[in-house]
Amino acid sequence: MLKLIRKCSRLAGGAVLVKLYTQLPPFNGATMWLNGEVTNEQLADGKPTFIHFWSISCHLCKVAMPKINQFRDQFRDQLKVVAVHIPRSESDLNVDEIIKVAADHDMIQPIFVDNNKSLTEAYGNKYVPAYYLFDKKGKLRHYQAGGNSMNMLEKRLLRLLEEAEKETEVQLLG
Repeated sequence: MLKLIRKCSRLAGGAVLVKLYTQLPPFNGATMWLNGEVTNEQLADGKPTFIHFWSISCHLCKVAMPKINQFRDQFRDQLKVVAVHIPRSESDLNVDEIIKVAADHDMIQPIFVDNNKSLTEAYGNKYVPAYYLFDKKGKLRHYQAGGNSMNMLEKRLLRLLEEAEKETEVQLLG
């Protein structure tokens, strides 16, 4: 099973460039946006942000999509969700196919199509699926790659949402 995960999730060798507690990189260089464009300013409105990198040719990305959609819908008022599509092959550059696969998997969140890999390079991301959780101040709090680790991702997401809620309560009381 580990070989399957590596085969699907590996784009190239290398480590994560965006380190824990660093700021959310700017959303520059999109080939196009699907489902509306977002800016870093819009994401820095006091809610945590969940960024997920995916590709239409990645089976594990598609398997994980229902859980991602569940997070998006369940925490709609507490969490911002943005998808980033990155090509792993020449066929992944087909925008019409990206639109079709996104629709087939109920991806209604904003999707940054990164055919030039500008955002992918800004993150130093080498894998799909890959998940980044940023706190409400835009600081990276969790990174994870691979499709079979949704339990850990969910635990980290719940912890981050709980922290954000406690910080908001303290601000309201103070």
